[in-house]
Amino acid sequence: MRPLSRAAAGLEPAPVRIVHLGLGAFHRAHQAWYTDEAGDGWGIAAFSGRSPAAAETLAAQDGLYTLVTRDGDGDRARLIGSITEAVDGARQDRLRALVVDPDVALVTLTVTEAGYRLRPDGRPDETDPLLAADLAGAEPVTALGRLVDALAARHRVGAPLAIVPCDNLPANGELVRGGVLALAERRDPALAAWIASEVSFVSTSVDRITPRLDDADRDIASRLLGWADAAPVVTEPFSDWVLSGAFPAGRPAWEEAGARFVENITPFEHRKLWLLNGAHTLLAALGTLRGHELVSQAIRDEHCRERVLAFWDEARRTLADESLGLDEYCAALLARFENPGIRHRLDQIGLDAATKLRLRVVPTARAERAAGRDAAGCATAVAAWVAIVRAGRGGADAASADIAAAGGEPRRLLALLDAELADDTAFLRTVTTELTNLEKRA
Repeated sequence: MRPLSRAAAGLEPAPVRIVHLGLGAFHRAHQAWYTDEAGDGWGIAAFSGRSPAAAETLAAQDGLYTLVTRDGDGDRARLIGSITEAVDGARQDRLRALVVDPDVALVTLTVTEAGYRLRPDGRPDETDPLLAADLAGAEPVTALGRLVDALAARHRVGAPLAIVPCDNLPANGELVRGGVLALAERRDPALAAWIASEVSFVSTSVDRITPRLDDADRDIASRLLGWADAAPVVTEPFSDWVLSGAFPAGRPAWEEAGARFVENITPFEHRKLWLLNGAHTLLAALGTLRGHELVSQAIRDEHCRERVLAFWDEARRTLADESLGLDEYCAALLARFENPGIRHRLDQIGLDAATKLRLRVVPTARAERAAGRDAAGCATAVAAWVAIVRAGRGGADAASADIAAAGGEPRRLLALLDAELADDTAFLRTVTTELTNLEKRA
């Protein structure tokens, strides 16, 4: 098997014009793939999170990796070369040096919902010890702290920039803008004023299922193209990217790869967040309770499937926008969930479940209750999570201390998601009834 390198593959590195925070499989299946497909010579410098492992592995291959697209008909592979530089996230000096370069036009982020370390109101969570250290003037280690520090360097040259968060958060551009400005104001009011004037924040809706890799996938990727690839990515054929906002320093021709640029992104992000991600969060808990490990297994379980469809009925009423093609979208989701080639693990989806429920299920539950309906589909998602917590089977969660303090009591756990729903006696009764039924079956 041939060692993978640019010299061996005959691929020249593109100049770095994009900096990315959060080097992981989703970024490489999504934004890096779109950039490669656009084909107009934009290179990415991608920084890992707290562990340098992903950057070290990818750097040894000159940023190259195999993208394997998988469905029921088999696997297809192509080499992706848009990542010019893979960097240890601890290299804040390198981040500053790149962001200060006027040729760098935008910063993209995939750091997960919890990784922004923001409170539900969008303000920085100053009780978080890492963010508190950033605010105290230490060398930054959080994603937003590192970004603000790099923007301070950019401020000195005055070049405009676009910030493009690509995490599953509603109005993610505005959310990140608020967090960045709050941190910048604490650091230097002049910096905050410059960011407000010269830095745009683009909201996005992103979608491509990218399961966790295993050793068999590495072997398959290496066989398909003949490279000894230690960092392949497996994904589904489907991809979607909707963006709304300005790019004052330019951008790649992502539309050539199928991205859409819209004035109003809200309906698209809600469709994806509530229907796809909401169903995933429900299945992560309910499917695990019923002994499944994968989405493709859980969706073929009649009980799980019925609960997903009931939840979708509620979410679709909340969306209430015929232009979104909800019948076709939900049919496509079922086909994607059933894809036997994608081993999308429920325990992977179940990480940080409290945050995900708050974003993906609570809005529909509140809308259903405001309309006088019981929100039973949403209650199932909450009850399944409570059952997982009570069984001690929940995965890592940023709210783990609060979850432990709740002691398994349904109302206290529900209050971590939404105080109004916790005070809604009828909804709480629906949750506890479903919880009792779930625990009887377990």
